Amino acid sequence: MNNMNTNMTDDEIWDIIGFLKISDSRYKTLKTLNTNRLMPTELAKAAELTNSQVSNALHDLKKKKLVRCMNEHARKGRVYEITPLGKEILETLKNSENI
Repeated sequence: MNNMNTNMTDDEIWDIIGFLKISDSRYKTLKTLNTNRLMPTELAKAAELTNSQVSNALHDLKKKKLVRCMNEHARKGRVYEITPLGKEILETLKNSENI
């Protein structure tokens, strides 16, 4: 596997992939952010999840550095985007599913 954007080992990459695959809401949230910068309510609608599912997923994905908040200082109207690591993880996951 080619870890283009990170210095992560294959084991670390696969740990994150497992972390995503055990949670449909984390996976859907990350996939939805792959093409859009969205607020949590927009994410919930686009990913067909509840607001609380998206909130929990964003919290978990931020801890793993897969997404980032573009305006962390805002109390309302926070906008999230996928990080390069998040894109790499999705690409690896997509490629592994095509094998």
